[in-house]
Formats: sequence, structure tokens, C-alpha cells
Amino acid sequence: MSGRIPLHKRLLVRLLIASGLIAVCSVAATAWLAVATTTRALREEQGQALATDMEVLAELSGYAATHPDWKGVTATVRELSAKTGRRIALTTPGRATIADSAPTGTSLPPSAAATVDPLRVDTSSERGAQLSGIDPRAVGPYRLTKEERTKLDLLARKRRSCFDLNGVETTLARTPSGRPVVADAEGTDQPSYVPEQCADGLLNTPTPTEEKALSALQRLSRGCLTRAGLDPGMPVSLGTGLRGPAYLSPSMDPHFAKDGAVETQEAESCLDDAHRTQLDPYVAPVAELFLGGGDTPAVRFDMSPANKAKIVGTAGLVLAVTVAVTAVIATRLVRPLRALTAAAQQPPERHVRVPVTTRDETGILAAAFNDLTERRERLEAQRKAMVSDIAHELRSPLTNIRGWLEVTRDGVVDPDPALLAALHEEALVLQRVIDDLQDLAAADAGTLRLHREPVRCDELLQQVSAAHRVAADAAGVDLRTVVEGTPWLNADPVRMRQALGNLVSNAVRHTPADGTVTLAARDDGDDVVLEVSDTGTGIAPEDLPHVFDRFWRAEKSRSRRTGGSGLGLPIVRHLVAAHGGRAEAVSEPGKGSVFSLRLPGGPT
Repeated sequence: MSGRIPLHKRLLVRLLIASGLIAVCSVAATAWLAVATTTRALREEQGQALATDMEVLAELSGYAATHPDWKGVTATVRELSAKTGRRIALTTPGRATIADSAPTGTSLPPSAAATVDPLRVDTSSERGAQLSGIDPRAVGPYRLTKEERTKLDLLARKRRSCFDLNGVETTLARTPSGRPVVADAEGTDQPSYVPEQCADGLLNTPTPTEEKALSALQRLSRGCLTRAGLDPGMPVSLGTGLRGPAYLSPSMDPHFAKDGAVETQEAESCLDDAHRTQLDPYVAPVAELFLGGGDTPAVRFDMSPANKAKIVGTAGLVLAVTVAVTAVIATRLVRPLRALTAAAQQPPERHVRVPVTTRDETGILAAAFNDLTERRERLEAQRKAMVSDIAHELRSPLTNIRGWLEVTRDGVVDPDPALLAALHEEALVLQRVIDDLQDLAAADAGTLRLHREPVRCDELLQQVSAAHRVAADAAGVDLRTVVEGTPWLNADPVRMRQALGNLVSNAVRHTPADGTVTLAARDDGDDVVLEVSDTGTGIAPEDLPHVFDRFWRAEKSRSRRTGGSGLGLPIVRHLVAAHGGRAEAVSEPGKGSVFSLRLPGGPT
């Protein structure tokens, strides 16, 4: 039925169209918001986040520049994490954790945000780094003693006084090594103008500590200078600007320069390498810096209140439109479902139907509900009929037994053997009906147990024939067996004898004297076909579809002339179905009937 629904009326198509309209509105609103506000805001906030990251890197680089190892850095890492709201982790280049603000076991981001190496600072991003890439806070052996700082502080104050007397405004600054420097008024560099009387040179003269460090630097640079073809005894000078001893340069006297700029570059390179070697014992080892957490990117965006308000407002508008469109569509879709719900809540005995108003999936559901209601009504009628049939089948033998017992109790008849035999026969009929009902109940509940084993069909047919031989002879019916080949079944022999016995008993009852009932077995491909045929009165075509219904009998009157309960054939159908087969019947009035059981073949 679903194939006949017009495409534009299908529920899926309607939902897709509605979803597409909502998506278009959402995308348009989001695009407008991104173009109008978000791009600029994200750029600004990304720059702020990157600035925060650089602050973290600078802080940890300073720690590395002033400590020979990373012991004790955990407290600094946690303080920075609390201050910035970021996850901060330091590891060795081999990813061994040095310090981490996150709980133990938290996964690291996919890649490091930066490398912390005070001897090789990124000069493009690290504020205050030397051109050589050495963090200015890494002073190592150039750190002045207390006495040297006191002496230089006195000289610095005298020099500043000299500048003041000559009308040059200055301030005092201090390099990381502790050396005081007379700087310009902003404190960012040395004064551009130095009065002659203030240029005494005393403040720029290296202290004993610095002399010792410079001598060691000169020794470390000799090998490199020699390989470069330069004078290994080249003296080095101490830069006394705000960058302190981290800024070192060779004396570029013509006496030491062979080729001008080339030799100058080679000399500076040698001094940089020697300076790193000299500072290496005084700084912490190289470490990897991770920012963020897990797979979270290192840069996070913290939207400003104004941008948050714009985003929330636009999102609210889109949400309102979405809710409105969805409400309209949902109302149309839910209306037939409410009708179905109301019908389903009615008492079962009313068998309420619902109107089919659409041709989409809800219409199909309504039609299916009506079909289910009709089937339930039919099943209810069948249940009532079955209860009536069961009562009738049980009433007849019980009435006979009760009647004979009452007349015997009243002394009307004597309990002779004939009476006892009649009572016994009625009890057997009652027991047969109860057993049949029990088998049907087990089949309906799916609890019918089978004990399968290899069964030879010729032996099975002989056993069934022997069991019904006496009844057939008493009715004047010739009972025969025909077996083609040696068919085998993998089946429960007791249940198969029961099924065939019901068919044979039914055939004998409906076959007149001098008639024939034949049991046959044969292979048919992978199946085995068992047949019970008779030469009886046959079954009318209009009755044939009902022969496997419960309590159905061809006699319209409820006479027990033939003695059947109407349960034998339904039991046959269930037993065969439990074995994975099927039962069929063909008949021609006046010529007899053939009942066939088609079952999967078993081992040979």
C-alpha cells in the first residue's frame, strides 16, 4: 500500500521538506551572524588567547633560565593554570611528564604548543629575547655577587647624577645578572646622548665575576674560531645594555677581521655556540609545553558579553522560527495519531475503528489498526465459539457418566459389566478431549517438546497400522501401508505416531465398510512425504479450507455419529509445524480424501 502514496504526501518527504526549510533559515542566520560579528570577535579573542599562551611560555622559559632543573616547577604550573584557566603540562621531548595541572592519567593534546628552551628562544614571539635566541634571564656564571652589585649601584647613582646635572632625564634599570644600567626616561634603552663628563667607563668595566665568565667563554670559543680561520685569542666584550651579559659580541677591530662582514658573522656564531655551552649547566633541560586538554585545541575562545548577547539573540530567533514551523507540522502529523490513541484506549469489546483521512504513512497505520481490530473481533468470536465447543465436547461424556451413575445409585439398574464398560468408554472420550486440548495449549505456548531421533518411515507406518488394525477391522475397512524406497526422518517418533494416528482414525471413521485406508511414505527431493488416503465420502470444496480448524466437523449438526472431537486435525497441523513441515489436504466428494505431511528428510 505504501507504494501507492503520492511522493509529495509521504511522511518522510514532508519531514525532509520541513527540515530543509528550517536548515536554510538556520544556515542563513548563522552566516549573517558570522559575517556581522563573529569573525572579528573571534580574531580579537584568538589574539588574546595567543597572548595568554605567550605569557605562559615566557613565565616557564624564565623559570628554566633561572633553575638548573625542573624540580619545584609544579607549583608554578598550577599557579599559571589557575590564573589562565588553562590546562598546562610540561613533558620531556620523549613525552615523560614533568609537571601537569590536570589529574594524573589525563591524555595530552595531539601536539605540543611550544618548546621551552631558554637557550634557543623563538625571537619572533618571545619578548625580550636576544637576537641570538638566548633568554636574557639565563645569566649563569655572569650573576654578580652582592658586593659587586653594591659597588655598581653606587657608580650607577653617581652617573645618573651626572646625567641630571647635564639636563638628561634618566632612570636606573637592572639587568637579570644584577648589573645596574642608566637608561632613558622610559627605562627601555640606554640614553641616546651621553655627556662627555659622564662617559667615565667605570660602570661598563667588567667585574671579577664577569671577567671570569668572559675568560671561560673565550676558551670555549677557541675551537670554533680556529676552524673558522679566525684568531682564537680574539677578545670578547660585555654588552652593558638592558639585555645584560646575555648580549655578547666580539671586538670587531680590523686587526681581527679578515673579510669584513663574513668574519663578523662567523665570530658571532662561534660566540653564540660557546655561550650556550657555557650556560647549559645553569638552565633546565629542554621541555615540551602542552596547553589545553585531551583533544581540546590549545586556543580557546572566551566570547565577550556583547558578542554573546548577539549570538544568543540570533539563536533565540532561529529557535523561535524552528519551534513555530515544527509546531504547525507536528499538529498536522499528530492529529491522526491522537485519533489512534483515543481508539486504542476504548474498551476492547467495542472494537472501535478510526477514520482513514490521509494516504500517507499515518493513513496506512490507521488502516492497519482497523484491520487489527477486525482480526481481534474475529478472534474474539472464534474464542467464544471455541469455549462453547469445549463445553459441548466435555458436556456429552460428563452427562452420560453422571446419568448412569445416578440411575445406578437409585437402584434403577445394576452396575453390570456392560454398564461399567459404557462408563469407561465415556471416560476415555473425556480423557481424549482433555489430552487433545492440552497438546494444543502446549503448541500455542511454544512449549511442545520434541525428542528427535532417526526414524525409519516403513517401521513408523507399520506401528501406526498395527495400532489401528483392530478399529479398522471392526469398521470393515481395509488398512494398507505402501513405502517407496527407504525414507528416513529426524523426528520425535511418539509425536509422529500421534499425528499419523489422528489421520488414520479420522479416515477410518469417514470410510464406509469395504473401503480402503492407505498409509504411504516416499522421498520427494530433500523432503519426505507421508500420506493417509481413504475411499470415504470426501470433503466438500467449501469445507476443505476449514478441516484443520479447531472443533470443525463436516456434519453441521453437532451429532457425534462419527465420534470425533474436532481437535485431531489441528493437533496434526501443530505437530507437523513443530517438525518444520506442513500438512495439506485434498479431497473430491464421493471419491475420498488424501492428507499429506511434508517433512524434512533425515539421515539415511
